[in-house]
Amino acid sequence: MIHLKKVAILASPIPADASEDEKDSEVQATEVREELSSWGIDVALVPFTLNLSEALKDLEEAQPDLVFNLVETVNGHGRLIHLAPALLDVAKIPYSGAGMNATFLTSNKLLGKNTLVAAGIPTARFFNLNDLKQAPNAVEGRYIIKSVWEHASIGLGQDSIVDVKNVSELMERMSALRPRLSGECFAEAYIDGREFNLSVLAGVNGPDVLPPAEIIFTGYADQFKIVDYSAKWKSDSAEYNNTNRSFAFPESDAPLLERLKSVALSCWKAFDLRGYARVDFRVDNDGNPFVLEVNTNPCLSKDAGFIAACQRGRLEYKDVILRILEDAGDTKH
Repeated sequence: MIHLKKVAILASPIPADASEDEKDSEVQATEVREELSSWGIDVALVPFTLNLSEALKDLEEAQPDLVFNLVETVNGHGRLIHLAPALLDVAKIPYSGAGMNATFLTSNKLLGKNTLVAAGIPTARFFNLNDLKQAPNAVEGRYIIKSVWEHASIGLGQDSIVDVKNVSELMERMSALRPRLSGECFAEAYIDGREFNLSVLAGVNGPDVLPPAEIIFTGYADQFKIVDYSAKWKSDSAEYNNTNRSFAFPESDAPLLERLKSVALSCWKAFDLRGYARVDFRVDNDGNPFVLEVNTNPCLSKDAGFIAACQRGRLEYKDVILRILEDAGDTKH
């Protein structure tokens, strides 16, 4: 058990006109604060913005034993997420979750995919616009166009999936979609198949892979089976109500699930992760898994997928928060 007198929760301020994904960040900060407070810990909420001097001043005034880092965006930009752990490293304050290097590598999906390739971890082939300009080659096929920096399915929709015959067509579609993808995008070969989320939580004997979850797409006969922004955040949409999480698998899936668990642990090691993470997969129709991305700070709201996986693994919310804190640095006693 750890012994902490004061914890600072570092989180981005939520604007009045916040989007659904931003509001979810506020919910998790509230629930983590309530949990820590119930332990008798003094909890301070420290806002994190581009005013790094102000954030550092607030942290110094709070004098926490540890920071629970829940920063997901900075001034609405996902590409700045690594500034929070970077500042905490400079301040020499122990904090929860991934370090700065892992946060940066996973926030930039191209760097993340390059890390996967270097580690021999399977991921779908991909191109950014510069790749296509500098080394044009045959790219005929189906692609999904994603933001390089933004997560939470921001900018993703059914029209993100395109069929192209050549480089010019792919570049044209990428250029057209780029403005809604925070100005920088890439094309990833579309994997037609099943989608899985593997949650990983630090433990006394190393990381534990929690029960795998599969996204079940219902009634998607005329649509691509993807978890786009509507499916993730628009509770009144058909996509949201027809993409459900399932932890039930037939015995025949056992070898696949074991392979997914093994790859998830390989991702933990390749990115030098800490605390908690989620690895998202697509599995093609031949049973081959491909890592889509690694999320170093999956949502800790009680209704989120990560916590659902923990509950499936018979872990209570307090146990999850405790294990994250115990892997946060010099907090073990």
